[in-house]
Amino acid sequence: MARLNPIADAMSAIKNAADTGKGQVIVEPASKLLGAMLGIMKETGYISGFEFVDDGRGGHFVVQLNGKINRCGVITPRFSVALDEMENWEIRFLPAKNFGILLLTTSKGVMSHQRARELGIGGELLAYIY
Repeated sequence: MARLNPIADAMSAIKNAADTGKGQVIVEPASKLLGAMLGIMKETGYISGFEFVDDGRGGHFVVQLNGKINRCGVITPRFSVALDEMENWEIRFLPAKNFGILLLTTSKGVMSHQRARELGIGGELLAYIY
């Protein structure tokens, strides 16, 4: 099976496992970007934890779920978002104000939209989680 978008595949696997009530899911292939995204999901409480497993073929992540994900997905294409446009994107992808997070890649690394707003920087949209 050809993987055209590994981040989308990972978010889809996490959502499907969360919908079926599973406690963990294996996400492959592993990447630094996906690891950074999972780190933010852990910080914000959407997952319990994750672990990188090196299998000699690029590795994979074992993600521990805690049942707090209602929906998650990747945003394609990766829209550039300026600081003053952030609220428009929140309205578009999140169901309510202060509910859920947008993940962005910025010049200072991958972070949530709240953190980007605190730092006063924009970036490119990667994904949404609520």
